[in-house]
Amino acid sequence: MAQTWLVVGLGNPGPDYARTRHNIGQMALAEVERRAGAAPKRHGRAEALVAESRIIGGPKVVTAFPTSWMNRSGGPVAKLMDWYGVEPDHVIVLHDELDLPLGTVRLKQGGGHGGHNGMRDIIAARGGDVLRVRLGIGRPPGRQDAADFVLRPFAKAEQDEADLLVQLGADAVERIIAEGFLEAQQRIHAP
Repeated sequence: MAQTWLVVGLGNPGPDYARTRHNIGQMALAEVERRAGAAPKRHGRAEALVAESRIIGGPKVVTAFPTSWMNRSGGPVAKLMDWYGVEPDHVIVLHDELDLPLGTVRLKQGGGHGGHNGMRDIIAARGGDVLRVRLGIGRPPGRQDAADFVLRPFAKAEQDEADLLVQLGADAVERIIAEGFLEAQQRIHAP
């Protein structure tokens, strides 16, 4: 039997943050769940909303929205990894990435947190070997503070590109699970 996958969408809780740049990981995860017909429910042992589904003929996939603040994502992720017996190479974290232009998707395994506080907390709790779907939200314009920028919704002129980014993020998760990380990375990073 194939090993279980844990797919985590990072973001901040509550309606005030739901459509912000910082929550693009949760938006992409919601699309993964929509495609799978999965309905998240509160997990009894972790601060997270969790759904279980299967890729047709494939492995069990657990999707999770930590309900903690972004910078406290490590605890819920560690608890879910323990609960479901998932190793880091079967954990996919979807998160926003300032250092990529809006609409760009890049896959990464391991490495540092790159200034992302959600990833910083996950690395502190479980190490850095998880798989990442980095969703480009671009840099703030001019001298705008990065923290202020990520906590704002996408501008109206950016909405189509943000919606496409959600689809591409969900596609990336499906490719990783169906084809393997390296094959998915080569396809997604190809020009």
